[in-house]
Amino acid sequence: MTSLRAACVFCGSQSGAKPAFLQAARELAVQLARRGVAVVYGGGHVGMMGALADSALAAGGKVVGVIPEHLMRPEVAHQGLTELLIVDSMHTRKRIMASRADAFVVLPGGYGTFEEMFEMVTWRQLRLHEKPVGLVNIDGYFDHLLAFLQHAEQQEFIRPEHRHLLNVETSVVALLDRLTLQAGAPPGPAPGDLDRS
Repeated sequence: MTSLRAACVFCGSQSGAKPAFLQAARELAVQLARRGVAVVYGGGHVGMMGALADSALAAGGKVVGVIPEHLMRPEVAHQGLTELLIVDSMHTRKRIMASRADAFVVLPGGYGTFEEMFEMVTWRQLRLHEKPVGLVNIDGYFDHLLAFLQHAEQQEFIRPEHRHLLNVETSVVALLDRLTLQAGAPPGPAPGDLDRS
């Protein structure tokens, strides 16, 4: 039995410029439902978020939405979810989403998606959790971001041994396979151990 029971998905409340983005959200949703993995996400009913939730539900999956009260109208909260949690702040939203998931999947999105992804990677670096974080680089969407992360490593602001903290694949299936393996793996060494290696 897989240890990946729920995946937190970060993605945009917009649909994006390319049909491939929405298609990736739908494919991810169906794959998660087929694997018996619940979706935990931001609770919206529009854009990438809406496509993700609708497709997971249509495939018989479980979908948990977490949305702050002040975003109920802008993000048009999804009313047909398995569970919808309305919280008081963005901080509470992220804390609950993180606590309900065994891994994090990042799809194309904007500032909010980037912020959520980097916070989860940072929390893993600081050993606040041991859950894998990965992104699906659909149609090269994240190419420039990944190039900048490589630049940050070259300038010695990201340690080479922390490169693995963000898993990158171009395929939804490949990323889910990778995260499933990592979700069942024993914890890695503490940051101090890495620093001494």
